[in-house]
Amino acid sequence: MTGHPDTASLPGQVCQVFQADDFFVSTGVNLHDSIGAPDDVCPGDVYELDPEAAPARLLLTRGGQGQSVAPGSDLGLPDEPVRLLARYTMLSQDGGTVDLLLLDLAQSGLRVLLPLSPIGMRIEYTLISLDRSPEASRLSDLLCISFARGTMITLGDGSQRAIEDLTPGDRLLTRDHGPQPLRWLGRATMRAVGSVAPVVIPRGVMGNAGDLIVSPHHRMFLYQRHRGAGIGTSELLVQAKHLVDGETIFTREGGVVDYFSLVFDRHEIIYAEGIPAESLMVTEATLSRLPPDLAQEVKARFPGLNQNQHFGTEAGRDMMDRLGHLHLRPGSRSTPRD
Repeated sequence: MTGHPDTASLPGQVCQVFQADDFFVSTGVNLHDSIGAPDDVCPGDVYELDPEAAPARLLLTRGGQGQSVAPGSDLGLPDEPVRLLARYTMLSQDGGTVDLLLLDLAQSGLRVLLPLSPIGMRIEYTLISLDRSPEASRLSDLLCISFARGTMITLGDGSQRAIEDLTPGDRLLTRDHGPQPLRWLGRATMRAVGSVAPVVIPRGVMGNAGDLIVSPHHRMFLYQRHRGAGIGTSELLVQAKHLVDGETIFTREGGVVDYFSLVFDRHEIIYAEGIPAESLMVTEATLSRLPPDLAQEVKARFPGLNQNQHFGTEAGRDMMDRLGHLHLRPGSRSTPRD
């Protein structure tokens, strides 16, 4: 990891998008119509992704006039303005929600859909709410993987330190590789609303020593004592938003939140408030969802770094509902795995 590229030449975001025409109403008032502007959609309509749809890479950069298309993008013209028309919240068949952003590339005559969580073919998505022209929201502020200020992180010697007091070079305890040096600590301050409102896991709910507050897409590491049918491993990675039940684990909206991201040489499982959770995984896809300033800094510090996800089964809302919480516990330390 030597050498620093010219960060001015790097796009602020790399987004995977679909043509808006590829997401159509399969049941409802606007039957067969593709998803459109807020005045043209009807809550309650059920949408599906066309089986022939292929995702495209939309490269974005940010300047004084807002988001625009960066050179090398699969769609759009270089420097073409990109306008955020709407944010739609969809209810999927498994009971989870997915936020979709409708973007307008007027010069190219295109409208594209940016999912903030993966969407799949032959799955029904019901439109349950919409946010018209959320111009105040930067696209890259809508998803991050971070811990909130005050989170106590376990160091290599077993002591704990607040995340905001860590510095690169500090050795943190990892589940699989023992003490490892922290390579980078990023910070972003955001309004605690919508898809970036933090998830609160109160003290003791998962064996955590204190309240653990993380971004909704941050994955916790869980261990299933008895592997269930159709589940590949006993080790699960589950986004915090899928643990929310409104009673023991909840979303906290209002005010602002300071989020901190940790980067290591590998994607690691570390200990936050005494329980295991992931570090930021450095890939093109995850960096595209960080605020641009943070993404640029990570790219400059770690040119060409493309980490592999930590071993474990990705657990969604449907799987968590099937398993319940009784058979799950935070993943314990195991023999180091290279």
